[in-house]
Parts: sequence; C-alpha cells; structure tokens
Amino acid sequence: MKTRTGQKLKLTTVEELLGVPATESSTEIDIDMIHVFKNHPFKVLDDEKMSDLVESIRVNGILSPVLVRPDGKDSYEMISGHRRMHAAKIVGLIMIPAIVRKMSDDEAVVYMVDSNIQREELLPSEKAFAYKMKMDAMRRQAGRPTKENVRHHVGNYETADIIGKNSGESGRQVQRYIRLTELIPELLDMVDSKRLQFTAGVEISYIDKEIQQWICEYIHENGNVKQNQIVILRQELLNGAITQSQLIDILNENAIGRIPKKKVTLSEKKLSQYFPPHYTSAEMEKVIVELLTNWKEQGGAESGF
Repeated sequence: MKTRTGQKLKLTTVEELLGVPATESSTEIDIDMIHVFKNHPFKVLDDEKMSDLVESIRVNGILSPVLVRPDGKDSYEMISGHRRMHAAKIVGLIMIPAIVRKMSDDEAVVYMVDSNIQREELLPSEKAFAYKMKMDAMRRQAGRPTKENVRHHVGNYETADIIGKNSGESGRQVQRYIRLTELIPELLDMVDSKRLQFTAGVEISYIDKEIQQWICEYIHENGNVKQNQIVILRQELLNGAITQSQLIDILNENAIGRIPKKKVTLSEKKLSQYFPPHYTSAEMEKVIVELLTNWKEQGGAESGF
C-alpha cells in the first residue's frame, strides 16, 4: 500500500507482536535465574535450526525478549523462549532480555502452548502433550458449569474445537493427538519416527498398557502394523482376555497382503458315509491324505476338480 509523502509509518514493536500491553517492557535477567516450564512438551534440539539461531544471536544478539513469570522464589519460569535461552547459553550470554508477567498456572499453560504450537515440524508427541495440557487448563479455568451455561463449552468436543480453531486443526484431530498421550513411550517414539502410522497409534491408545507392550515387541520382531490390524484386535479384545500368542496370530492373519488361512471341517456324520465304524480318526486322516496325494499327482489341482 502506497503512503503519502512525509506520512509517518508506525512500526510494530516486539511487545505488540507478543501481545504485551504497552505498560510492559523488557528487562535484563540473569539466565541462571530462569528455569524451564514445568512439563514443557516442546523439545529443544541441537539441530540445524538451533545452529542458525545460535549464529544469529552471536552476531545480532537476542532481538525478541523472552516471556517469563515470577515463581515466588526470587526466580522465574520460562513461558515463551526456551530455544532462545538455550541458544543464548551456547553463545555464553549471562543476561537475557525478558518481559516479566504475572500469570496463574492455567494462564501460563495456555500462553506457553499458543506461543509454540504454530512452529513448523512439530512431532506428534509434542502436539499430543501440548494439546492435553491446554485442554486441562481450559477446563480448570471454566470451573463448574452454571445454570445459565450448563456445558460451559468445555466438554471434550467443545474444548477440542476451540483449541483446534486456534491452531488450524479440527477438534476431532486435536482429540486424536491427545489420545497419543495414552501410548507407552516406546510406541509414541515409533509414531514420532513414522515407524508406526499415526492412525494406528490412535487405535492402540485405547488398548491396555500390557498389551501395548506386546504390540511393541511384535513390531520389533515382525515389522510394522497397520490400522486395520489394530481395529480387528480391539474387536477381539471385546470378547475377553487374550494371550500374547493369540495376539500374534490375530495380527499375522490380518496383515495386508497375507493369504488368509483356509480351514475345512468334516463332521463325523459326513465321514461315516465313507468309513467303517471301527476306523479311528488317525486311520481316516491317513486314507484322506493318500487319496488327495493321488488326486494331486493326477493333475487334479491344476484342472480344478
């Protein structure tokens, strides 16, 4: 958009970008006085992007202050800026620019999640625990339902919709991510590394932890599992407890591309038409196998009869 000659431009400040009121300003804080957010769900990795951030801070310093809150113990809890603080420590900085804001525990959770959830290339596990933390915080903030607003819009689906709208995903997808928090760590790592399908991971999350461990062992020994296998396994579990051996059979029999087992049952009534009463089961089986062998040698299998 063109501006008139001599017209002054209003530049957006760092505080405005962070949504900080005009009365707040940044101050220099000793890095050692700041601790990470409790149960911070987002991983701080020493990857290529961290190397770029370190180099940027080395050359230009920290351009955007971090956001912290006082913890009542003469120190601060990091709300937004874990990667910047990590990079600053690598560079060797002692002080870091920070905006100090008083927040309740739930306000801090919501702000921490919202300030990180838009990052690119987040792992499924990061989204899973971040969405769960935010959902729990929103429920606590809403409190008990009232007569005027019975649901308070914080039932599972309503809350998930609100979270999804803020992060660009459907409420149903938010719920799927949160289900991943019910996986044992080994399986969640497989989802992160894409060794296990996201949808299969969601299905497994509804299964008992002991059986999840069996599934993990199965994947290590036999390769991956697909969603359809887990769906069938869950249906079998509705009929009662199963053994690890039975689980292996269920997963093997329902593997995509596997030829299903054929089972033929001949009743005693049918067989009695062809064998004398004194024939045992073993004797009848021997005769049947001999007849089938002759049939195969004569080309019966190829001719179709």
